[in-house]
Amino acid sequence: MSGNPGPALHYLEPKVDVDRRDDGSLVLSSPHPLGQGVVQLGLYMRHWAQATPDQTFLAERHSKPEDGDWHELSFGAARSQADAISQALLDRGLGPERPLMILSGNSLKHALLTFGAMQVGIPVAPVSPAYSLMSQDFAKLRHIFDLVRPAMIYVESAAPFADALASLDLDGVELLEAGAAFEALLASQPGPAVEAAFDKVGPDTVAKYLFTSGSTGLPKGVINTQGMLCANMQQLQQVWPFLMERPPVLVDWLPWNHTFGGNIVINNALSNGGTLYIDGGKPAPGLIDITADNLRRASPSLYYNVPAGFAALLPFLEADAGLRDNFFRDLGLIFYAGAALPQDLWRRLEAVSIQSLGRAVPMVSAWGSTETAPMATSVHWAIDRAGVIGLPVPGTEIKMVPNGGKMELRVRGPNVTPGYLKQPDLTAEAFDEEGFYRIGDAGKFADPDDPVKGLVFDGRVAEDFKLTTGTWVNSGGLRLAALTAAAPVLQDVVVAGHDRDFVTLLAWPNLAGCRSVSGDGDMDVEGAASSDTVAGHIRDGLGAYNGSNPGSSTRINRLLLMAAPPAIDANEITDKGYINQRAVLENRVGEVARLYVEAPDDGVIQL
Repeated sequence: MSGNPGPALHYLEPKVDVDRRDDGSLVLSSPHPLGQGVVQLGLYMRHWAQATPDQTFLAERHSKPEDGDWHELSFGAARSQADAISQALLDRGLGPERPLMILSGNSLKHALLTFGAMQVGIPVAPVSPAYSLMSQDFAKLRHIFDLVRPAMIYVESAAPFADALASLDLDGVELLEAGAAFEALLASQPGPAVEAAFDKVGPDTVAKYLFTSGSTGLPKGVINTQGMLCANMQQLQQVWPFLMERPPVLVDWLPWNHTFGGNIVINNALSNGGTLYIDGGKPAPGLIDITADNLRRASPSLYYNVPAGFAALLPFLEADAGLRDNFFRDLGLIFYAGAALPQDLWRRLEAVSIQSLGRAVPMVSAWGSTETAPMATSVHWAIDRAGVIGLPVPGTEIKMVPNGGKMELRVRGPNVTPGYLKQPDLTAEAFDEEGFYRIGDAGKFADPDDPVKGLVFDGRVAEDFKLTTGTWVNSGGLRLAALTAAAPVLQDVVVAGHDRDFVTLLAWPNLAGCRSVSGDGDMDVEGAASSDTVAGHIRDGLGAYNGSNPGSSTRINRLLLMAAPPAIDANEITDKGYINQRAVLENRVGEVARLYVEAPDDGVIQL
């Protein structure tokens, strides 16, 4: 334990203006004006290629261990290779109406293609690899393909994608793979056409189409303009000025087909002259070992993750002192987003940082969505608990509208999307009469008497429900309470009980936590779901919780542990591990019914 005091983090002073309206709604805004940022992301690349050309921008692990740990790409090399790709894509006739679609996951080539296309006005559509590699019917992939109508599709290797590609009408579409075809792009000599196209790109130019998993139906193509993405980076630099004092070092797995990884993470490294080590792991059995290994080989200064990622990584940090010390060695800040963080994970993260450093590394969060680039609010001060989502970032307004006993949050600002690709009806529905985006989340003040202490996430408006008694159930709050009470054996839960007499849970086991509690290092998911030891731990934890929360809207009566994972084709989960509550409840009517029969079977855990 080093007792390292850590780097001093300089934040923007937290302030907020509150406009209280006669109809009960509030409009929150930052009194700090939004500064003038760049007009397109490519200008960041060119700035750092000139200012620090040898600084490592991106790195990925070599496929062969004998080649060393990391294959590194400097800002200077990234700029020259992106320019070559720009020329090659323009030569092939790609442009605003002839986009580039990327089916493979994060990689150096994926990044170079993205920046090379965007800087000359060619939209990029990164698609979840799961839609090609895990799907059985490819319905979502075909839907996205039909919306985008790409001129080119990139895959690292065609073989794993063969069935997915065969489901598409590729007439007139160029298929690009890594290897000789990609090297041919890099051999192109950038000419005047690149500079001419670069100069035409401005705030209204479409940078990319990001597809949301959606609560129902097929994915929607969220238009991301250069102005949205650049505004968000300017907002990030203003709320966290320390990023410009100490270029960030990131080690990150978050997929670039999502807004968190594809906009916040990689663009943070780009805009602030930092380094991103591309983590090929993810929070899943077998793959989390890759993440742990990468964190033994690179030390982040800022660490982003989602709750599922922290839950999967924590057993490694708790068990391995060498990994723990390398992870915390240079770490100045931990950032969680995407879903509310259970307080148990917060405490465990504090505990391992204290073990390593003798102090707790600060933890902060933010809030937003794909439609908001994604950051709409940010925590830019010290907090001591999970759930706080911060205050509006400069230039962005948050409207709080009374809705069913909660305050629904809506967003307006330069970071908000103009709408959805080729779906004007959905675009019209997404905005209110004042142009605020209806995000669907609820929020409340951490301290009703002091708005400067920020907002607290208060769940999804559409996920709350009433029991037969007429009592409202706060589904999001109950989910977090259950995960904390039963820690560490649950990965996630879905709250059931709409028009029922009592609340129940569908739950998935956290394999690492179940192995720890049971002492069985070889336990599989089926074993965890049927284990008497795991069930006993759940009864004890949730029983204690129920003792303190006896009300019908907070008490959990029964739980069913499921071995079958949530299905991506059924829209039950994203590849970041987020559970879609509505889809799960609609798809698993049979499992829900088991929770409500008068005499439940032995698989149902009664509390």
